[in-house]
Amino acid sequence: MSLFNDKKSMPRYSVIAIIITFIALAVQVKTLYIMTAERDFWTQVGNRVKKDSITTRPIRGNILSCDGQLMASSLPNFKLYVDFNAIHNAKNDSLFEVKLDSIANGLSAIFPEKSAKEFKEHLMEGFEKRHTSWAIWKRRVSYSTMCEVRKLPVFRLNPNKGGFKADSYEARQRPYGSLAKRTIGSLFGEKDSAVCGLELYYDSLLRGEKGIRHVRKVLNRYLPIDDTPPVNGYDIVTTIDVSMQDLAERALLKELNKINGNVGVAIVMEVATGDIKAMVNLQKMPSGQYAEAQNHAVSDLLEPGSVFKTASIMVALEDGVVDTTYRVDTGCGVWPMYKREMKDHNWRRGGYGMLTLPQTLWVSSNIGVSRIIDDHYHNNPEKFVKGIYRLGLADDLKIPLGAAKPRIRMPKKDKTGRQWLNWSDTALPWMSIGYETQVPPISTLTFYNAIANGGKMMQPRFVKEIRDNEGMTKEFPPVVLRESIAKETTIKKITTILEQVVRLGLGKKAGSTSFLVAGKTGTAQISKGAAGYKSGQMNYLLSFAGFFPAYQPMYSCIVCIQKSGLPASGGGMSGVVFHEISEGIMAQTNKLKLDATDARDGNSILIPDVKDGNILAADYVLSQIGLKPRADWDGDYMHGNPIWGRADNNGHNVTFTKEDMTHKDIMPDVHGMGARDAVYLIEKRGLKVKIQGRGKVVEQSIGAGEKIKKGMTCSLRLA
Repeated sequence: MSLFNDKKSMPRYSVIAIIITFIALAVQVKTLYIMTAERDFWTQVGNRVKKDSITTRPIRGNILSCDGQLMASSLPNFKLYVDFNAIHNAKNDSLFEVKLDSIANGLSAIFPEKSAKEFKEHLMEGFEKRHTSWAIWKRRVSYSTMCEVRKLPVFRLNPNKGGFKADSYEARQRPYGSLAKRTIGSLFGEKDSAVCGLELYYDSLLRGEKGIRHVRKVLNRYLPIDDTPPVNGYDIVTTIDVSMQDLAERALLKELNKINGNVGVAIVMEVATGDIKAMVNLQKMPSGQYAEAQNHAVSDLLEPGSVFKTASIMVALEDGVVDTTYRVDTGCGVWPMYKREMKDHNWRRGGYGMLTLPQTLWVSSNIGVSRIIDDHYHNNPEKFVKGIYRLGLADDLKIPLGAAKPRIRMPKKDKTGRQWLNWSDTALPWMSIGYETQVPPISTLTFYNAIANGGKMMQPRFVKEIRDNEGMTKEFPPVVLRESIAKETTIKKITTILEQVVRLGLGKKAGSTSFLVAGKTGTAQISKGAAGYKSGQMNYLLSFAGFFPAYQPMYSCIVCIQKSGLPASGGGMSGVVFHEISEGIMAQTNKLKLDATDARDGNSILIPDVKDGNILAADYVLSQIGLKPRADWDGDYMHGNPIWGRADNNGHNVTFTKEDMTHKDIMPDVHGMGARDAVYLIEKRGLKVKIQGRGKVVEQSIGAGEKIKKGMTCSLRLA
């Protein structure tokens, strides 16, 4: 007999089954309700609890100078927003309205470009719209500025209550400002995309790889969990020397301002390695100021002019058709060439007459060089152009800045072999003196560097190594493009001639009294109009290319300046810049040792240009070089505080006048001071300083004697 009473137990089981069925139906109904009517609500709850597949940005790699100084680095900056919906959900609407005036006043103090009234109207507009991402400020701001905004009323609350949000970005900063701007390159800020220079060429390495993370809410705290961590970008170590770059830029800028030039280029290359130690690209902007806006050093395809004559003479020497004793008649400075006139620059003064081959380069005779080449290659111009190709002037240098390839035309004949397709009788003589061809400055310098290097042509090197995040490095050794561009005897002969150009010829202003310089001047016409050279308005390309010291070369350098109208002189203008660069580099590298007393003789009085400012420091420097300035004060530079005043130079002595600059609520007069002293005085008063230019202060935005308040910004223009 069964232990269970079916008559009693079955009804019980039926009741339980019915209850379970009703529960299951209730769960299904509730689930369906949640999936439909309450879907949006629970989706929002879920989103507050977790966030999946959030992209995390890597830190962009640094760009460093050859000695490890930062030239481009990434620092965080922020876009600031207000989530007014969060304020509303936290029931802080009334609090926001009460504190709105305080918030607006605080923002106006942080961002003086906008008034408190404008900020109030702007924030109220977002508040009324209950916007979830209302921009506080139109541009990205630094970390310190973001922290200042976050301290304001309401914004200092938890983001879910105060609504303050800050989206982080990596901002590209250049500690040396515009120095080597086009070489280093830049980023388009809003998209963080590379625009030019090394930033663009090595973008894939510098950028790194993005990561992925998700966020979970645990005990009212959000915990980030990395699914794939980001890989930070590699560091790029360049060949740029900061001090040489600054030296070259200042020397070039000085001459451009002096002669009112349009474009200026200066490149310094290390002879043995091909390392680019400095590259300057300056052009006049609509404002009248000079800035780096285009990499003219590698992209400009212009007829090089007389710096090309060195290559022409080298081809003739290499082929053995002439030697250094060869003589050529240049007449009275005007010579007929196939129904055109070839002129020397002194043709109005009667010309040079009979010249030896070296002398044709000393005085840069158009007639002399063109006659030598035309006399020996007129019937076989292909041989001459092939000789130019052997020198490497037509090579594609394959450098990381997108350099233009030189355009040096090779003569071609038709199928019959009787008629030239791309050649005329005048093509060869004019090509020999730097026309009928286009070569960027970087290619010309590479050629001259090969001469300095005993004939070995080096590829211009911009990057020495790449460093990954684990400290491993990939080195880029120097690359030899051509083991020898010419015979050793040819190299020695042309080196001697180029040294004589500077010592005896038109390149004297590029020379130095402390070491020998070798190089060649160049002055080429650039047509500005459709009418061409005959009737078009003229621009001039003024060049000097060479190396130093002449017989133990360390560095090669080219300086190119484009200017409108006369006077125009490659030696007298570009040569001056070359001189300042070469002497500065030799001094920096301790190869040029000079005693201050060596610069004076018994008949000279050398008075340095003394700036206003810390006259105690100026007095100390002057006393060290044997001068005794007149002063109405006493002080000890080695142990004393700064003494502020004015310096008056009458040509024979310097008089210092002490001025009282102790009033911290009064703007001092910083006109005539150097940047360091001016900034020190102004920042001691709690002001921020913006500087434009180099030299002495010529303009200050807050006038001397004005009442100042902490937090103000004073702009200084130096010249």
